[in-house]
Amino acid sequence: MAAFWHQRGRRTENGGLGSVIDGLGSVFDVLLANARLVLGVSGAAVLAIATLAVKRLIDRATSPRDEGDPKAEQKSLEESWQDLALIKTTPKTPKKQRREDLSEPLLSPARPLVPGEAHDPRGCSAPLGAPQVKSSPLRCLTLQEKLLSHSSQLEVPEIQASLIPQLARSISTQLQNFLRSKCPELPFGRLFLRGALLDGLEVLAADHIHLMLPVVLDAGLWSLISGEDTVVRNPQHWMIKRIDLGYFPRGCSPWDRFIVGRYLSSNVLNETLHKLLVASINWPAIGSLLGCVIHPVVASRELKLEVKHDQVELSITLFPVVEMEDKVLLAVPPEGLVENLWLESFYRAEVSRVKELDAGDSGARQLCLRILNGVCRSQPSLHKLGGSPVTHVILHLSDTDSDWAEESLADRFQQVLEELVAYLEKGVLPSYFNPKINLFSGLLEEEIDEMGFVLYKAMSEPEVLLK
Repeated sequence: MAAFWHQRGRRTENGGLGSVIDGLGSVFDVLLANARLVLGVSGAAVLAIATLAVKRLIDRATSPRDEGDPKAEQKSLEESWQDLALIKTTPKTPKKQRREDLSEPLLSPARPLVPGEAHDPRGCSAPLGAPQVKSSPLRCLTLQEKLLSHSSQLEVPEIQASLIPQLARSISTQLQNFLRSKCPELPFGRLFLRGALLDGLEVLAADHIHLMLPVVLDAGLWSLISGEDTVVRNPQHWMIKRIDLGYFPRGCSPWDRFIVGRYLSSNVLNETLHKLLVASINWPAIGSLLGCVIHPVVASRELKLEVKHDQVELSITLFPVVEMEDKVLLAVPPEGLVENLWLESFYRAEVSRVKELDAGDSGARQLCLRILNGVCRSQPSLHKLGGSPVTHVILHLSDTDSDWAEESLADRFQQVLEELVAYLEKGVLPSYFNPKINLFSGLLEEEIDEMGFVLYKAMSEPEVLLK
């Protein structure tokens, strides 16, 4: 370096263009000498080629030429273009990849312009020649992934899952105490709660729950008659007949006051309980005690309470229930002139069977049922299809297809849709526990057609039901 500065000083003293050129030449020499240390072998090679070309241009610019020789001038120009071309075609060394660059996503190739494609004038167009940067498209999810993702969105809010059962049990205790004090002669059993929330099958919102009121009958005074043997010809309904009136006359059973034509009338029992709920119970006082507002629904045929709390709103439906001869009968008479019928409920058997099957093979039946219940809840036209009908389809399908692992959830989901469409086309869904019972018997023909149409469209694209 000292020699370089000494030489530079000597040439500066001489002055003129030659001094400047000599100085530039010295700078190039120093750069070439140190390029290998700074740029590496490949970088030094590139710099050497570029420097050589520049030095040739400078030498030709300062060297004397024959003014009368036109070929020399043409040759000088050709050599200059060659040197410029040499600089332009110098290969570029690849940039050393940094560690942080490895995590950056690669740019997808630009989509070619389709002839006739409309151009959006509102879009921000890049300058001509500028690289077009296009974000990579999202990965297309499979139906299996969409179902698992959708199931995580069906969870009931924690505040509802914890507060509603507690609130319903408190109301149940108050109602039980009232019935014992008001109607001590009627042997009601202990009230208990039932519903999808308590069984882990509730979805989206826990806004309703069932309150079961056991009606305890003496088996020696009552017997069951199937609905098939009555004028309704419906095997899902039953009649409870008072027997042995010759030996045990009326009045021997506390429930004789609800007899109509020798049959225990579900309609008369409901009317009596409805009057008690509406006119006899001090619900404002009970609501104040429990920190909520309770209103009995007067206009409903059902025994229903509307509960409003600061954090939740709840609907409680009361069902008198009779358990005889392995049957669970609810006081839910069909609309019409017949008022002595009791509806057979399979809910307890449905939930028990589904859980038993899942426990046996670690299956995803409950998960599939929860997703389908969520679909029926979110689709107004499918409301009446949720719950029991879907459960019975899954149970039927479990008898023919044993692969219910979570990995097969998408296949089973589509299969359930296909089975539902097939049953709706026939207008008949046989009960899993009694094939004589048609679970679609309470639906109108227009309702069946609408549900079938919605599910038929969804068979080719099941994802539309998850939106």
